[in-house]
Amino acid sequence: MKSLVLKRRNFLKTAVAATSGLVLSSCGWTLAQVRPSTTDKGNPNKLYIYTWSGYTNNELLNKFTETTGVQAIANVFDSNEAMLAKIQAGGGADYSIIYPSDYMVRQMLELGLLRELDRDRLSGLNNLMPQFKNPEYDPGNRHSVPISWGTTGLVYNSKKLAKAPEDWDYLWQNQQILAKRMTLMDDVREVMGATLRSLGYSYNSTNPQEVKQAYEKLKVLKPAIASFTTDAWKEQILAGDLLIAMGYSSDAMEVMEEKSDLKYVIPRSGTSLWTDTMVIPKNAPNPDAAYAWISFMLEPSVAALVTETLNFATPNNTAMKQLPEKVAKNPTLFPLESVLTKAERIEPLGKFSEVYDNYWTQLRSS
Repeated sequence: MKSLVLKRRNFLKTAVAATSGLVLSSCGWTLAQVRPSTTDKGNPNKLYIYTWSGYTNNELLNKFTETTGVQAIANVFDSNEAMLAKIQAGGGADYSIIYPSDYMVRQMLELGLLRELDRDRLSGLNNLMPQFKNPEYDPGNRHSVPISWGTTGLVYNSKKLAKAPEDWDYLWQNQQILAKRMTLMDDVREVMGATLRSLGYSYNSTNPQEVKQAYEKLKVLKPAIASFTTDAWKEQILAGDLLIAMGYSSDAMEVMEEKSDLKYVIPRSGTSLWTDTMVIPKNAPNPDAAYAWISFMLEPSVAALVTETLNFATPNNTAMKQLPEKVAKNPTLFPLESVLTKAERIEPLGKFSEVYDNYWTQLRSS
């Protein structure tokens, strides 16, 4: 199989735009949002994928085309909520593969948006690690297949900060030093959840007083926050404009490879443990190609190369055995079980999510 050595920050600058197209934004090169035409939707030779930034590259997409004869086109989203809003607005008919996180799988199931998978049409499910075969958010993987997992934590410049952060409270304790040189994610559940953990509460609290406390605590920090961003912090911290950023472990791996001064820490009071998945929407225009894509991504050689080149922790047990030792034992990608004991999966909160959303709107507009 052809190597996938291109790095996440650089592959779009050097790849040919034939598969998915490129656009230049204020944050650098990103995948263009190529909306399927009416005639494309039913085209058996085209597969439209809706995924996270950096989860595919043109070499991976082209390899799928070489293997199956189907052209794969990837569009990106930056939060589960933004993705859901687009799907509910009719975007589900545009895509045959979507990459929701674990809690969003359950939410999409409750909304009747997902197709139940025909396991006989998938190969490689037995390669999954036991903990990913029967997840609470989707028992029996009836509607989703895990593609990656990881944690949320703090990425910091170890040369510029005299003391390394150990917990979320570091942001408040060093607010003056970090003023306008720190970012939080543009994600209500991650930011509110981390603040709840810093107070000793669950990421998934449905106690109105606890959630209010988290909001009040964030209001204190707000003047020191440079921005709420899930992706743009990477360029900023590499340029030296930021001292610390809240981010995903996979993104931490990316920037740490480029700048050795950058380090990643999982806060000791606890964080989120997430799994990103592949699903087929109920009204997918090309389910045959969708099944082919999932089987392709379950191939151990593909999963191992994606882990090595795109910095995602694989849930594929067979792929793990093919990884170099330095990758398989990297604590940012694969933390020790003892470190994960306080990690929680984000759970859908039903109607109570409106409480989070209201506080989030107040925080962002203040």
